[in-house]
Amino acid sequence: MLDSGEDHFFETTASRKLVDLIEVNADELTTSYVEDIRRDPRMPSYQGFDQKEIYKRAYRVYSQLGKWVSHETTKEEVRSYWTALGRQRRREGFPFSEIVLSLCHIRRLLWTKIQAAGLLDTALDLYQALDLQHRVLVFFDRAMYYAAVGYEEKS
Repeated sequence: MLDSGEDHFFETTASRKLVDLIEVNADELTTSYVEDIRRDPRMPSYQGFDQKEIYKRAYRVYSQLGKWVSHETTKEEVRSYWTALGRQRRREGFPFSEIVLSLCHIRRLLWTKIQAAGLLDTALDLYQALDLQHRVLVFFDRAMYYAAVGYEEKS
């Protein structure tokens, strides 16, 4: 999925509604994310880190999701941002397994929110949600890959 070749986000009304839902509810999603991290025994480094900073970092992903999955954001922008993030997390002492798990928590919560919102009533809504899900999965695949590249770079 990382190299799907599909770089353009087909902006449909339903897809935009779903992205707007996530961005408008970024605070609620981020609060749920922080609560999940606090409860997850696999996340000790995140639990010991400044929780306001953890919140700020997750909020940035949710509130800018539309930007990340749009055709306006290039692979180079994703590479640059997430490679730098991987380097930063390594300097901060986060194990890479927790970084990946953190992104999985973020991704899972956004799909839980979409399903709970009841916006997938018709076959067309479902089709457009699946299209968006594909774009989001490609984004998260790239984010994880480039975070790993940055994490593994020699300083």
